[in-house]
Amino acid sequence: MKKYIVVGILLGIFFPKAQSSDSMKLSPKVKFSAYAELFYTYDFNEPSNHLRQNFLYSYNRHNEVNLNLGLVKASYESDHVRANFALMAGTYAQDNMAAEQNALRYVNEANIGIKISKNKNLWIDAGIMPSHIGWESAIGKDNINLTRSLAAENSPYFETGAKISYTSDSGKWFLSGLILNGWQRIAKPEGNQTISFGHQLTFKPNDKITLNSSSFIGNDKPKDDKRMRYFHDLHGIFQVTEQFSTVIGFDIGAEQKSKGSDQYNIWYTPNVLVKYQLDNKWTLGGRLEYYNDKNGVIINTKTPNGFQTFGYSVNVDYAILKNVVFRTEARGFTSKDAIFVKNNEMQQGNFFITASLAAWF
Repeated sequence: MKKYIVVGILLGIFFPKAQSSDSMKLSPKVKFSAYAELFYTYDFNEPSNHLRQNFLYSYNRHNEVNLNLGLVKASYESDHVRANFALMAGTYAQDNMAAEQNALRYVNEANIGIKISKNKNLWIDAGIMPSHIGWESAIGKDNINLTRSLAAENSPYFETGAKISYTSDSGKWFLSGLILNGWQRIAKPEGNQTISFGHQLTFKPNDKITLNSSSFIGNDKPKDDKRMRYFHDLHGIFQVTEQFSTVIGFDIGAEQKSKGSDQYNIWYTPNVLVKYQLDNKWTLGGRLEYYNDKNGVIINTKTPNGFQTFGYSVNVDYAILKNVVFRTEARGFTSKDAIFVKNNEMQQGNFFITASLAAWF
């Protein structure tokens, strides 16, 4: 009996609004959630070390069942304060956080926001946050396709800094300005003294159309090799019919060829994603993409034509339960240069099949 009294006292101290005369509960402002996604990928180039392409950071293991992302999250929201804290594990965390300090490699989110206007939806948020760039996230169930696009894999999934954001009273407009530590960084690279900036502008004229413009401006290299990088993401999300939707996106970036140079290396990637909801259980998805980084700013192949690669994929999803989905996808790449390894020989193509099982609570 004593231990129940102690628990009640502790809940009264830390959650004073969570108690009622009938029962003791956590405040509805505090929410806990969890997500886990297991996957299996068979790469027909059969890499002997089971590690796949170095420009892919999700589902990047060959011929083994593995955890892509496991996530536990606590969120708090009131009229004037909001906060998120999430820890993660899996191959996604291992590959995306390799450059971070050991203590930070398992942190998915850690941010606090304060509303700074009584009458308007105006907030300042700071900490480790999801990226403001792109149409895909690390949470697989939220994306049209099973695997991530080349655009998503090679632009920030997360960012660290502060942002001020405004949502119009109608909810049609969203605008934010950001100060960041760098290009997908928690801690700055050693020797880097540059502050990076970003913006996001989203317009939703109705429930069927979302238009988004996002940017990044900054230097992600040490001071002695400072090269300014400019990046812009433009995409639209369209609910064409009740069953059919599509995403059309175009990313483009430019980085100085050397410190102080007035010449730039350019890379870009157009994307078309489609989704068709057959019924409440079955969904079809597809993607066409092209990534051109011939100068190796983001993906350095050290070949004459660099990374100039066309990609395609088709996926079938089955909702086992309302919070459990099984997905399969066939995906291929064709590159201008022979950049893929198969049986110790260089190939122009790469084909692989992925299956995943995701659950969330």
